[in-house]
This record gives sequence, C-alpha cells and structure tokens, in this order.
Amino acid sequence: MNDIKVGLIGFGNIGAGVVKLLQENSDVIRSKVGTDIVLKRIADLDITSDRGVKIDPACLTNDVNAIFDDPEISVVIELVGGYEPAKSFVLKAIEKGKHIVTANKALLALHGDEIYAAAVRNNVEVQFEASVGGGIPVLTAIKGNMAANRFGSFFGIMNGTCNYILTRMTQEGADFSDVLKAAQDLGYAEPDPTFDIEGVDTAHKLAILASLCFGTAIDFKEIYTEGISGISGLDVKFASDFGYRIKLLAIGKLSDGKIEARVHPTMIPLHNPLADVNGVFNAIRLTGDFVGPVMFYGRGAGQCPTASAIVGDLIGLARSILAGAGRRIAPLGFLDESIKNIPVKPITEIVSKYLLRFSALDRPGVLAAIAGSLGKNNISIESMLQTSHQAGDAAPVPIVIMTHEAREGAVRAALEEIDRFDIICEKTSFIRIEDNLE
Repeated sequence: MNDIKVGLIGFGNIGAGVVKLLQENSDVIRSKVGTDIVLKRIADLDITSDRGVKIDPACLTNDVNAIFDDPEISVVIELVGGYEPAKSFVLKAIEKGKHIVTANKALLALHGDEIYAAAVRNNVEVQFEASVGGGIPVLTAIKGNMAANRFGSFFGIMNGTCNYILTRMTQEGADFSDVLKAAQDLGYAEPDPTFDIEGVDTAHKLAILASLCFGTAIDFKEIYTEGISGISGLDVKFASDFGYRIKLLAIGKLSDGKIEARVHPTMIPLHNPLADVNGVFNAIRLTGDFVGPVMFYGRGAGQCPTASAIVGDLIGLARSILAGAGRRIAPLGFLDESIKNIPVKPITEIVSKYLLRFSALDRPGVLAAIAGSLGKNNISIESMLQTSHQAGDAAPVPIVIMTHEAREGAVRAALEEIDRFDIICEKTSFIRIEDNLE
C-alpha cells in the first residue's frame, strides 16, 4: 500500500509539533490507517534554525512551489498563519488538486467562502479542526457523529489568554494589567495581545463554529466583538456577589430566522459547568435538538494539542484517499447547495439580562433618577447593591443594578441618558448575563 505524502508550509512551533507527533506515534498512525503518513517536503523561509525535532535536511526547502509541483504530495498543511501569503498558498495548492489541512482561523473566518468554493471546483477537501479549540474535536463531532442534529445554540470559552486573565482576577483579586503582564511572561499572551484581549481571536472561531452549526456563511464584520480590557476588579467582585463569574464568551443562537453571533464578557451562573473552566483551558457547549447539551473541554492551544488536531485531520484524509473517496465531506458539513444566507441580528436587537455599574455621587434622589430613566425605557430592576462610604467622604460610590431581560437598544438608550446626569461621575459599565446556556 502506498504511503500518503504530505507537504508542510510553515515550520514554526506548531509545525514542529506536527513533525514530532508523526515521528513519535508513527506506529499508532500506521495501525489505524494501514500505511505511513510521510512528510515529504517542508517549506519555510528559515530552514536552518533548530526546532527541537530531527528532520532530513533534504526535505527542507525555501521554495514553496516544490510542494505545489510535486505530484506525489496529496495533502498540504498550511501553518503560515494570517491572511497573506497563506490565502494564496492554500488556493494554489487547491488548484493543484491537493487536499488542505489548516489551523488558520483568521483566514477561514474572512476568506473561507472563496477557499471552500475553490475546493468544490477541484473536488478536494479542506479540513480545519485545529482552527477552533486547539485539540478539542468539536468540528469533527459537528460534521460527524452529531450531523443529524439541528443546533439551536452554542456557547464557547475559546481564548486561553483571556480565560487565564479572568481566572486570576477572580481567584486572586488581581488587576487586569498585572495579570496580562504575567500572561505575557509565561507565554500565554503575545507581546501585542490585542487580538486576544479584544475578542478578535474568539470572533474568528465563532464565525467558523456558527457556519458549521447553522449552515450559513457568516460575515465576520457582522459579529459583535467586545474584549475584556474594560473589565475591572469591581466588576469581578460584584458579579461574584450576585452568584456569577465573568467569562469572555462566544455566543451563537439561531431563532426566528436570525442568528445571534456575538463575543463579549458575560456573567455565567456559578452552577453552570462553563463557570468552572479556568486557566488556559477552553470549553464549548452545544445544544442539538436530539442529542441535547454536549460540552467539549480541553486545551485550546499549544504545540501538542494543535498538532493532535492537525494529524487527526491528516488521518481522516488519508483514509479517504486510500478508499478512493475523493471529496467525502463538504467543508462546512452541509452540501454546498444547502448553505443558506441567514441574517445576523444586530446587537441592539438582542434580549438579555444586564449588570449595570454606576459611579454616582451619594446624594438624595440618585436612585430615583436612575430607576426613572430605566423604567422609561422599559427596563425593570431585579436586584441592587449599593456601597456606602464614611460620612464626609465626597468620593463617588458604586451602585450596581441587575436588570430583568431587556432589549439592548433600550439599555444603551437609558445609559446614554443616565450618563448625562450631573450625579454620574464616569461612564456606566454594563455586562450581559446568560442564565440559560442550553
């Protein structure tokens, strides 16, 4: 039986992990596939640095065309990252009739439509399990064992950097900036952490996950995205006082012919399993109409978990190639003609509970003024906390209100009015609450 020949573009940390896994577990792979998966070519700008793995120098090249033009290579792994030249590399490999394995969430979130269409034209597969949740096999499960289900919603903690920061803020009362610095020192956060802490990385993953769950192409620009840089120690404390933990949550819901696709800090009840996902771990909770709620948990990034997902995709492709199956699974799991255009609900139309934190002067009539504005906008109060200060202290005090469910547009209108009051000392913060994560 012929070996499956593979080309790897991008020999960084994850690429080295793929090489390591293929070498160390070659016997396991052979016992499950029936033949070897062989890395024939590795292309990178730097082919001299030590990656900590043994590799035949003859398979290293600076010329990526050596992979595209090799007829023996049937699968190309793209680990360049980013948009370009990754997009050009993937499209060229597809035009050459080669299957694709990638971990590039940003590329798929913004250019997935073009890549999937090219794969259809050339009768090849695009596999990308590692793009969402690292080593967590959630995409394979959606397209495979749970494929018969209609999915109504999903909730995901899908960025280890943010989850590490929020975990330490919750457990230690630490300040955001201090924990971010520690995360950078430990290698959990990039020197420029913007994509992580501002929710962009999570939004990329949400776009992919929503496409697979709901059978639609998501316009990345329509995903409401809000990061955790504005979360303070006070927010964490008050959330705990009300019986919640704050997580950066990716939320996808399908209802009334529209999709909610949003990423933002969210208060989760302490009794919900997602509230106990701590440190750099990820978790994704899906609800199918027949399977019910299912939760996936594990390491969402790192060399070994990501390599595990990539080689898992390789094994799946190898089995298809050996069986002569060609293009067995459509990229999003749905037949191409079944992909629908489902509109994304604007953030102002969502309905949620909210935690509102006002910074106000301690004067008579403050609560009445705030409650009056909320009531005028059809926002009712479920509970409230107010912190007092010592007599003679003119400093503002926090007033924290939990609302019943309200439309976000109304909440924003009320807060815009309240923030103009002369009794309000700084812009009011608000955090959305998800009580029902089914």
